[in-house]
Amino acid sequence: MIDYCIKNQLDNSKRSTVNDVLTKLQQIQNNSIGVIELSHQLDIAQVTEIFIRINSKGVVLSQADFAMSKISSDDRYGGNQIRKTMDYFCHLMQKPEDFEAIRQNDTEFASSEDFAKIKWIINEHEDIYAPDYTDVLRVAFTFKFLRGRIADLVSLLSGRDFNTRDYQEAIAEESFAKLKEGVLEFVSKTNFQRYLMIVKSTGIISPSMIRSQNVLNFGYALYLLLRSKGENAAIIEKIVRRWMVLSILTGRYSGSPESTFDYDIKRFQANDPMEFLENTEAGELSDAFWNNILVTKLNTSVASSPMFHVFLMAQVKMGDCGFLSEQIDVKSLIEQRGDIHHIFPKKYLQKCGIKERGLYNQIANYVYTQSEINIKIKDQAPKDYMAPVKEQCTGGNAVYGGIDSLVKLEANMDANCIPQEIFNMDYTHFEDFLEKRRHLMAQKIQQYYELLR
Repeated sequence: MIDYCIKNQLDNSKRSTVNDVLTKLQQIQNNSIGVIELSHQLDIAQVTEIFIRINSKGVVLSQADFAMSKISSDDRYGGNQIRKTMDYFCHLMQKPEDFEAIRQNDTEFASSEDFAKIKWIINEHEDIYAPDYTDVLRVAFTFKFLRGRIADLVSLLSGRDFNTRDYQEAIAEESFAKLKEGVLEFVSKTNFQRYLMIVKSTGIISPSMIRSQNVLNFGYALYLLLRSKGENAAIIEKIVRRWMVLSILTGRYSGSPESTFDYDIKRFQANDPMEFLENTEAGELSDAFWNNILVTKLNTSVASSPMFHVFLMAQVKMGDCGFLSEQIDVKSLIEQRGDIHHIFPKKYLQKCGIKERGLYNQIANYVYTQSEINIKIKDQAPKDYMAPVKEQCTGGNAVYGGIDSLVKLEANMDANCIPQEIFNMDYTHFEDFLEKRRHLMAQKIQQYYELLR
């Protein structure tokens, strides 16, 4: 230390600082590192639980994290190769510009067949389904092992025989092999892109339109399963489309997704897939659902509500134009971030004494429209801004949008679920309007679901 201080011409205060730093550095060797020894008699489920509980004090870890640590640490059955396939696929989807860095820094993996199977992703520009490694793991496991609980994967990779409850190397080897097959099926360009086409065919054209990654994950697992069963491509599309929308409408994977994944994938495997779908529809999408339950679900002010997104999916699927728009459709408005307009303008309602946010922001008061139409409407009552619209449809000057006939206006109102009474409505009719529109929106969503058949 003295030589260092002299060489760098440090004064006494700086020498004191250097001395303090070195003293702290030397003390590291006296620090004790906590080591927890586990009995060899513990099974893998207990070890997993201990692992997760210990780490819950810092960054909360999941079963998927533990499964990944198990996969990464394997050097017998290609676990580390599987991990890299998942990690690099997900990373390159988000940051394709890192392709060259990965290729140069991990030359061994870059020369493998697995890398060749994922490099196509750098040219994929869709972001509707952007999985992370947890999603890849869940889909591959659910599809290939017909199970939904990731804890079971950890046990299988450890060689557990669920019947005899002992551990066998043959089971571990087979499990790693099956997992790799599932991962490669997931990252397949053909599978991934065909699944994305099915997703988009439901009317989902933006990642903002579907907030449930579990719906997308199970949809992909279902697609892969049906494909492996040799189902007709057209039948696969119908089943996957309808199941995804059914799952969104009923919140199927919002509670305990793992147990529901487990139940559903086993039923699709054991039964005729279309028959299982139709039986589920009969039980969960009955007349009571469409006429009552769905209407109640539409009674919310949460703009991110899955029900509002399904309504928008219906409008996209049906090619509807925005409110009071003659040519600009909802699809274009969503893609170009058009305005979500309050049919009863927020400032108008506030001015009239309706200041409860949960009321004026009801999703039944929302509609997509062009910015210029939204700006012109400003804070007028519906009866005040709809009167000029009717006039322009009978020869008057165009004020709001380009609709120039009563037939076109009626069609536009039907497409946007606007009750005909709107021409006479002011703030005193607001709650009546919301109730009427909820029923119209529910009817449109039902019609949309029928189109998916």
